[in-house]
Amino acid sequence: MLSNILRRDLLRELVARDLKLRYRRSVLGILWSLMNPLLQLVILSLIFSFILPLDIENYTLFLFIGLLSWIWLSSSLTIATSSIVDNRGLIRRPGFPSGILPLVSITSNLIHFLLSLPIVLIMLLLSGVGIKLTIILLPAIIALQYIFILSICIYLAVFQVTLRDTQHLVGVALFFWFYLTPIFYSTAMIPEQYRMLYALNPMVHIVDAYRAVLMYGELPPVLPLLIIGVISFLMMLIGYRLLRRASDHFVEEL
Repeated sequence: MLSNILRRDLLRELVARDLKLRYRRSVLGILWSLMNPLLQLVILSLIFSFILPLDIENYTLFLFIGLLSWIWLSSSLTIATSSIVDNRGLIRRPGFPSGILPLVSITSNLIHFLLSLPIVLIMLLLSGVGIKLTIILLPAIIALQYIFILSICIYLAVFQVTLRDTQHLVGVALFFWFYLTPIFYSTAMIPEQYRMLYALNPMVHIVDAYRAVLMYGELPPVLPLLIIGVISFLMMLIGYRLLRRASDHFVEEL
């Protein structure tokens, strides 16, 4: 078994390798990670500011915060689902901790998320919203989303080994999930009779928490975030047990 220090070193090396491979022979390199949210921001801002105005104050900033959180989730789930299948060479090495591979995908996309945060801070200043004291809670929300994403990715990576349709199902699920999450619209727009059902989506609370601490200088509701954290942590523990049991058969399946 690898020690925690060795696992951290391995994770760091694999994340660095992932970033190098992703942007190898690219002129702009990691700056391409900013292009996706910025392009989506421009398109959605034009649509919902001029064509179908939603009357949301500081809409560009509102939208960008939601997009960053969503892109971190969707990119991590898409890549992590195939993280074990796409690394057959590593899996076949004796003693290699296969459970680290979903972490690599999530951490690589976390770096992209963090690289985009300075743009959010600049937008906060330019829009006149300013930087609120509640921004000190931002690391806690980021940590919560990290655990939440990981708690899902473990299962998807394991399922993909034996059921290769998993990656296609994830794509379909993300399509619907995007529209059920308040990325380009506000939670307040949801009819009252549907809000309890709508609130079952964990990303609703995570996205609203980002906006609360960054835009509005408010404390996000603690109870929903605490429930998400506890359930995600328990799912993560169970998921890693499942992965350890399933890893004995990965070499045969791959």
